Amino acid sequence: MPLDRIDIAILEALQKDGRIPNAALAEKVGLSQSACSRRLDNLEKSGTIRGYHARLSNAALGHQMTAIVHISLSGQFEKTLSDFEAAIKRCPNVLSCHLMSGEYDYILRIAAKDLVDYERIHKEWLSAMPHVTKINSSFALREIVDRTAVGLRPEMPSCR
Repeated sequence: MPLDRIDIAILEALQKDGRIPNAALAEKVGLSQSACSRRLDNLEKSGTIRGYHARLSNAALGHQMTAIVHISLSGQFEKTLSDFEAAIKRCPNVLSCHLMSGEYDYILRIAAKDLVDYERIHKEWLSAMPHVTKINSSFALREIVDRTAVGLRPEMPSCR
């Protein structure tokens, strides 16, 4: 569904504050509360808005380490991929998992308390995943950018 300037304004406001009351959102984007509510419902039903959540601090929860893990599987057959994907969804420390093109089949972002905890995750989860033939792990030294908001306006300044 194409987004107009009001939809974009609604999405930008929600990316900044997902808990904004409908009355405040309506005022911010220049709509009546009922019109704003209808637009919000349409954005949710279309899948443009996938959900609302609290953003937690991994460090505050004791997960001081982020591992970036590249996984190779024994093949790219549909059953191989679906078996791996079903298993990886059960691993509670996996923050994201992406099917990739290129040298590795998947890239994961994993939260761990420390190196000992990562070793446990590697041994109990990653090595036990179906069809895994290679695991390559790297550890983030520092987080520079971790966005949840995506730029919605093409006239935004460049990254230079």
